[in-house]
Amino acid sequence: MHPLRSLVSVCALVAVILPYLVGMALAQGLEAEAEASVQFGADLLVTGVQFGRTVPLPLEAIKQVRAVDGVKGALPRIVGEVVLGKDRVHAVLVGLAVEDAPAWSACIDGELPKRDSRYEIVVGTGLARRLGLKIGSVLPPFYRNDKEGERLLRVVGVFKADAPLWQAHLMLTSFDTAAIVFDQRGAATDLLVSCQPGKQDEVHRAILQRLSFTSADGQGVIRPKVTTRADLLVMLPRGVLHREGVFNLHFVLALVVAILVLLVTSGVGLTERRREIGILKATGWQTDEILLRGLAESFALSLSGACIALGLAWLWLRVGNGFGIAGFFLAGVDAVPDFPIPFRITPVPALLAFVLAFVIVLTGTLVSAWRAAIVAPREAIR
Repeated sequence: MHPLRSLVSVCALVAVILPYLVGMALAQGLEAEAEASVQFGADLLVTGVQFGRTVPLPLEAIKQVRAVDGVKGALPRIVGEVVLGKDRVHAVLVGLAVEDAPAWSACIDGELPKRDSRYEIVVGTGLARRLGLKIGSVLPPFYRNDKEGERLLRVVGVFKADAPLWQAHLMLTSFDTAAIVFDQRGAATDLLVSCQPGKQDEVHRAILQRLSFTSADGQGVIRPKVTTRADLLVMLPRGVLHREGVFNLHFVLALVVAILVLLVTSGVGLTERRREIGILKATGWQTDEILLRGLAESFALSLSGACIALGLAWLWLRVGNGFGIAGFFLAGVDAVPDFPIPFRITPVPALLAFVLAFVIVLTGTLVSAWRAAIVAPREAIR
């Protein structure tokens, strides 16, 4: 009966539900991306521990790990943070053994670092856009190595735009080049261990119980720490879930504001709303019928608002990729990300959005309808 008031109510719902749907879709997309990266990774991740802290492993540890019954292979890896350019862009440099590099070729434009070549790298899409890098570009020295000197690094490949999110600020190179960059000869940050089918638990226990490694100076003992896929699946989503929880806390404030808006637009303090209900009662409508009418009106408004918000959320994520909200979930990036952000809209957030919309509208309309319905028709019409 009041199109303008209904339009304002629907707009208020969309303004609240839309950021919620976008935020939840980004959170679930990042969680799915993390789970997929774990599933395609190594069976076990072996690191070293001294004094309760993670330390590099000597390369001699590879032979000991490979000798464990049930181990198919063990490859060293170097992972560390580097800072590039005058803008101090943070990136992660990963050095892999040449045996493990071909598995990355499917998501790379260009080529991988060659077996017998040094100072060749593959960069992620985020770094390539931010630093203006392309295949053939040369990076000036960003590290210090007193023995090997400071050398230029040449870009031989760039990750594809549709590659997984984790590659955005990644630099992939050979194990030897990473060792030179970090000036750490004869050591690796971790070992990627693949196991025979059904032997993962046995290998896990054997490494923890039987192996120990001598530190590079020969004065200390390094104990192994083994991380399984199940452990990673527990640890990886924590950051995403933390941001999702913080987002939900901020959403509570928006929920309160939306209820106040709906209280105003639905008739609190408006005499025409009381007069409308008074006329209905004067023509024979009962209080329960009026409340049922208000319930139906609330259902229609909430359904309209939730459907519009869901459509706009999908369009925003598909076309605009959630600019502004995406930066809330990712640490170390600008408000407008320079790489695609994965998202996933599942039925649960969509259903929850409708329930929230219905609660907001019902809270705003039912109270005013009840207050007007219990007033005598003569007083309501006056």
